Amino acid sequence: MSVPGSPICAPDWLTLREGADAAARSTELVELVRGHLEATARTGAPSVIRDLGCGTGSMGRWLAGRLPGPQLWILRDRDTGLLSYAGANTPGEAADGAPVTTRTEGGDLTDLRATELAGTSLLTASAVLDLLTSEEVDGLAATCVEAGCAALLTLTVAGSVDISPFDPLDAVFAAAFDSHQRRPVDGRQLLGPDAGPAAAAAFTQRGAVVETRPSPWRLGPEQAELAEEWLRGWIAAACEQQPDLERHAAAYLRRRLEASTAGELLVEVGHVDVLALPAGAS
Repeated sequence: MSVPGSPICAPDWLTLREGADAAARSTELVELVRGHLEATARTGAPSVIRDLGCGTGSMGRWLAGRLPGPQLWILRDRDTGLLSYAGANTPGEAADGAPVTTRTEGGDLTDLRATELAGTSLLTASAVLDLLTSEEVDGLAATCVEAGCAALLTLTVAGSVDISPFDPLDAVFAAAFDSHQRRPVDGRQLLGPDAGPAAAAAFTQRGAVVETRPSPWRLGPEQAELAEEWLRGWIAAACEQQPDLERHAAAYLRRRLEASTAGELLVEVGHVDVLALPAGAS
C-alpha cells in the first residue's frame, strides 16, 4: 500500500515499510511456492522469477533466500532510480546456497505480455494490486495463466484497520480512506480493497489453483515511526476524499501521536496475499 499524498515509490517510504512487510507476508504461501519450484525445476537451469513493480527490491530480499535452487530474478519497474537500487541489492544466495542472479528491465507491470513470461517459473508483485483496475487485474491473470506461470501477489490492502486505544473517529476516517482507495484516477477506477478478491476470482475463473492468506501489518511501539507516517498519509487521504473531515484531522492526529509517544498505540492494517499456481501444479 502506498502512502496517499506521497509518490507511490518514494524510496524513504519503501525503506521504512520493508521490515513490516517482511513480517506480514505469508510464509505458508512460500512453502507452496517452494514445492512448485522444486516440482518444475529443470536440471541445472535457474528458476526465473519476475518481480513486477519491484521498487527497491524488497520482495527479492525477502523471498530469494527462502527458495531453493539457482534463481534468476528479473526486476521490472518504471522508475529507473529504484530499479538501479533494486538490482544492486538482491541477495546472492538461495536457501540452499545456490546462486541468485539479477537482471533489470524498465516497464510498467500492466504492459507485460504472455510471450515475455516464456520460461518464467514465478511472477511476484508486492503492494500493487490495489493500485490497479479490474481490467488490469484481469489482464494480469490472463497473462500468467496463458504463460503457465505461477503468481505470488502480496500485501494488497484488505480494507480493515484496527487502532488501539479506540477513538470514535476511527471508523469515519477508515471509511473515507477506503473510498479514496477505490477512487477514479485519470479515467481508471482503482480497485483498492477489492483487488485481492478480484485477483483470486480472475485466476480461479481461468483454472488456476488459488490460495489466499491474511498478511496484516501489526505495528506497536517498535514500529512507531512507520505507524506515525502511515497515520499521516491515511488521514490525509481520508480528508482528500471527504474534505469535511479536515476540521477533525489535526486533533485526531494529535491524539494518535500522543498515544504513540506514550508507547500505547497499536495499529493493525489488513492485507491479503494471493498465490495462483498453474492447473495441475503440485
